[in-house]
Amino acid sequence: MKRTVVGRVSKPAALLRDAQARTSRGCRRSTAKPGPTPSSAPAMHAPGRRSLRTPALSHALAAFMLALAAATLTAVTRPAPALALDNGLARTPPMGWNDWNAFGCNVSDSLVRATADAFVSAGLRDAGYTYVNIDDCWMTRTRNAQGNLVPDPVKFPNGIKAVADYVHSRGLKIGIYESAGTATCAGFAGSLDHEQADANLWASWGIDYLKYDNCNNQGRPAQQRYTTMRDALAATGRPMVYSITEWGQNQPWLWAQPVGNLWRTTGDIGDSFGSMLVIFKANAPLAQYAKPGAWNDPDMLEIGNGGMTDTEYRTHFSLWAMMAAPLLIGSDLRNASSATLTILRNRDIIAVDQDALGVQAREVSVSGGRHVLSRPLSGGDYAVALFNESASTQTISTTAAAAGLPAASSYGLRNLWTGATSSTTGTISASVPGHGTVVYRVTPSGTSGGTTYISDMTWQGSTNGWGPAERDRSNGEQGAADGHTITIAGVTYAKGVGVHAAGTIDVALGGRCSTFAAEVGVDAEVGSGRGTVTFSVLGDGTTLATTPVKTGGQAATSLNVNVSGRNVLRLAVGNGGDNINYDHADWANARVTCQ
Repeated sequence: MKRTVVGRVSKPAALLRDAQARTSRGCRRSTAKPGPTPSSAPAMHAPGRRSLRTPALSHALAAFMLALAAATLTAVTRPAPALALDNGLARTPPMGWNDWNAFGCNVSDSLVRATADAFVSAGLRDAGYTYVNIDDCWMTRTRNAQGNLVPDPVKFPNGIKAVADYVHSRGLKIGIYESAGTATCAGFAGSLDHEQADANLWASWGIDYLKYDNCNNQGRPAQQRYTTMRDALAATGRPMVYSITEWGQNQPWLWAQPVGNLWRTTGDIGDSFGSMLVIFKANAPLAQYAKPGAWNDPDMLEIGNGGMTDTEYRTHFSLWAMMAAPLLIGSDLRNASSATLTILRNRDIIAVDQDALGVQAREVSVSGGRHVLSRPLSGGDYAVALFNESASTQTISTTAAAAGLPAASSYGLRNLWTGATSSTTGTISASVPGHGTVVYRVTPSGTSGGTTYISDMTWQGSTNGWGPAERDRSNGEQGAADGHTITIAGVTYAKGVGVHAAGTIDVALGGRCSTFAAEVGVDAEVGSGRGTVTFSVLGDGTTLATTPVKTGGQAATSLNVNVSGRNVLRLAVGNGGDNINYDHADWANARVTCQ
């Protein structure tokens, strides 16, 4: 049973009832923080999903949307797309443990040491779990005379460094907790305005990971507070994974990539299927923002805490792995059941989560509680998950083509929970129990070569300056399919992609394609001399080709780019160095030639 700290509201079942209860001062972390419906682009809304925004956020969003609807081709400037935090850490989602879900404030030296021992004896360290993370309540409520944080002398009689040394001696790493406020969520001394001193102290103790919460923040801008701590950590010279725990209130997926290694997208999870489902539905649409070194964080794992069935816990683990989420165990490992350890040590599912390609799964389809998710894996395989949200058994089906796989004569299927293998010529299907998930690793065999238009392929994600990226049409800036026939300097094209700077399109190639080609330029609909854009082709994050600045009226530039061995192709359009006025950019006849 989950313990409840005196004076704090227990976390289970709180996700949907706290949006009106929080202020920027004195918030309680055991009451779930709001997990706002992603709102950076209209296409990301899940129809019918209940909004978890606070009233203030809703009013602000409404004002923004009214302004957006009234916008025309007047002067607008936007920042360049963010890059991942360049600290070389968390190139795959972090794996480890955090004490909060199971112990709350009852953390201690002996608990941390025993958990590190369990990592080793239970085979979790060998399965990839690395971080043993201390959450709130490890310190005293006030700082010492020198202004430093002080470990609780009862819980940690030998200090934190002694514990860190022990954890390191077990071949593991250790994490610490603080809040970007005047106090932590449990009321202990916070780090706001003490960032450098605290970062220096943690570095001197050998800390490897910081979870940085959002309570008692005094209303200061989140981006400012979290960036200050980023800089303080960097100044210590010690590598520390930086976890931004801002609860998704300020849409961190839009700004946190160059700030932290991972960012919470929702409020706290509870140990129930309903809570897990709400968090999954909020996090799944954010796939385009995840990449190596920068991850969407839907909160810790509840596996083993007793509030769900083993079937539901397998679903929890499967969905988090498909979403390339951090895998941070939140249960008591000292007496974990064999069923719990079997789930947590499933190396096939872990391999999906830790895949080096780092692409979060996209939701291929959802209907009647039947969800299909797909993500490309390095080496050309795909992971396809069939998740049954309903309480009754359902048959869930998709096809290899819908899941984004290349055309092939057959596909090998391996069930990552049972180990059973089979093959198919295209249909991927399973009878899935209520609240259950089947995960297949799909391997194409006898792939057919040829040329395929980008507009006919499944995209892993896209961003766009105005409106959605359009298939076989120019960009109309508002809703889907509101553009025109793609036209560059009087030449029309039946195939291609119309975008608006600044924008990106990501397509999985699986290392099987040799050439990307396109004719690129500014669409004629903006007029001669208007718009300034650049076109760049990237493979696995490396720039392979870039054009000079293009403007309206200029003839198309032909691109022919070697993409051999590349797993992910990114087509990026920049604003030409000024603003995004009239920046309607066309990837005409964009196509790849594959084996």
